[in-house]
Amino acid sequence: MAALRESPVDSPEARELLAEYFQDRTEGFGAQGVAYTTTFPLPAAFVPPAGVFLLVHDDAGRAVGCGGIRHIADGERGTRYEVKHLYLRPETRGRGWGRLLLDGLEERARELGARELVLDTHHSLEAAGALYARSGFVEIEPYNDNPNASRWYAKVLDGA
Repeated sequence: MAALRESPVDSPEARELLAEYFQDRTEGFGAQGVAYTTTFPLPAAFVPPAGVFLLVHDDAGRAVGCGGIRHIADGERGTRYEVKHLYLRPETRGRGWGRLLLDGLEERARELGARELVLDTHHSLEAAGALYARSGFVEIEPYNDNPNASRWYAKVLDGA
């Protein structure tokens, strides 16, 4: 079973996974003739209460995935956090670890007082879109100007 562990976003494990994530996005977008803009996250954005960054560790204790939440401008419902950089190494996909990671991020957002989680993604990332829909996210109007995004989602966190 996979385990979630908090990590600085600039730790060696996190940086390695983020570099793979950005390379994967760059290649995937490039195959569609779309440019991908890489921006490594600022460490302070993923330190509580500003945010949290999680690593997914496999049974052998290896870091195989990552994702984070960061506080952004409050929305109509109040305190809002954004899901960022959700990534699992290809060989680990299909095991439910993406859902585990997303659930862990949601739990931490609730602990930080979030009333809503938002995220952006690209329409070509079909598995990610399906995960978000199964997790209760609904499509919304754009809340940012991310050049890599073509879809935006939100989830209201009742009882936060």
